[in-house]
Amino acid sequence: MSAPAAPPGPSSGASRAGLVADAALALLAERGMRGLTHRAVDERAGLPQGSTSNVARTRQALLELTVRRLADREARVLALHEMPDPRAGLDALVGALALATHRALTRHRTLTLARYELALEATRRPELRAHFDAAGARFREQLGALVTATGSADPARHVLSLVAWADGLMFSCVAGSFHAEVPSLQEVRSGLRELLDGMLGGPPGR
Repeated sequence: MSAPAAPPGPSSGASRAGLVADAALALLAERGMRGLTHRAVDERAGLPQGSTSNVARTRQALLELTVRRLADREARVLALHEMPDPRAGLDALVGALALATHRALTRHRTLTLARYELALEATRRPELRAHFDAAGARFREQLGALVTATGSADPARHVLSLVAWADGLMFSCVAGSFHAEVPSLQEVRSGLRELLDGMLGGPPGR
């Protein structure tokens, strides 16, 4: 079963700040943190030299701008607006989470790589950590509400387990030893179903 079309990428009519941040994300995925310079962003975005400095004068400002853009674009990949009504049941939750995870593994692999670069940088820059953590809070809160509605007795722990499972899968299949073995949407769905059945006490193979 093929995945539905992924959400659209950045608009061609994006603002100057959006163009800068999108170029920064692309550079992070291609060259890593060392390749992220104001000059390189100007070149990648096709902007006159000095444009990135006008938008984000310091490296910290550029990183914060990039983290905010990452959050906006990942929200479209994760499709928070497509997450089911909590009353829709476990099948709907599994389907939505599987689709979001599979999008990150396939059509949005470069965005996922950029997130890993920023996550590592945030461990070294406390001032960036707050911005990075805030970017993921909205999804974690919504996921907590969903697992609570499907019967979780310990939502905080179960959200951590779900996020850890998805992050582990994405890292292994994007940057780790399984990078050449990306699972299908159905395989991701099966893994999530097994995990959630174990958490919520559902019957195997339900």
